[in-house]
Amino acid sequence: MTEWSPQACKKIAVVQGDITREQVDAIVNAANRSLLGGGGVDGAIHRAAGPELLEECRRLGGCPTGQAKITRGYRLPAKWVIHTVGPVWRGGAHGEDQLLASCYRSSLDLAVEKGVRRIAFPAISTGAYRFPLERATRIAVREVLRFLSEHPGIEEVRFVCFDSGTYTVYRKVVEELCGER
Repeated sequence: MTEWSPQACKKIAVVQGDITREQVDAIVNAANRSLLGGGGVDGAIHRAAGPELLEECRRLGGCPTGQAKITRGYRLPAKWVIHTVGPVWRGGAHGEDQLLASCYRSSLDLAVEKGVRRIAFPAISTGAYRFPLERATRIAVREVLRFLSEHPGIEEVRFVCFDSGTYTVYRKVVEELCGER
């Protein structure tokens, strides 16, 4: 028996695209501990949201790895940005899996608190932080499925993949864990 309901699988979407353009209630930012912008997804979200996002992030005082904080979305289509700090891959024996799982749980907890119905995630920690893509994807999808099984208020979780390689891995893992859909 799986740890999630079949209905949870119906709420997951995998798309290839630009997370800053997603028409959802909240997008998740793969942030660094300072929350003050950076490269990759983090830089793209800060550029698209405008300088007000940086100003609000300055007031948050950073964020520990595995946790999340929330801000307004400003110029983004999404009302909210949930900033989470993924772990840097150091071989897998330093709690990386647990910290990455915590990123997803913490982000989804904040989403529920704010009444978010539709949320989009990037592939957290798989870029500059070098977390192995398939391992990170399995953690992401499992955590989301478990959460959706316990929180029916979330209607859709989108995994937004920047490139075709990431998209292919996410599709494969979702199909393995949910069966053909």
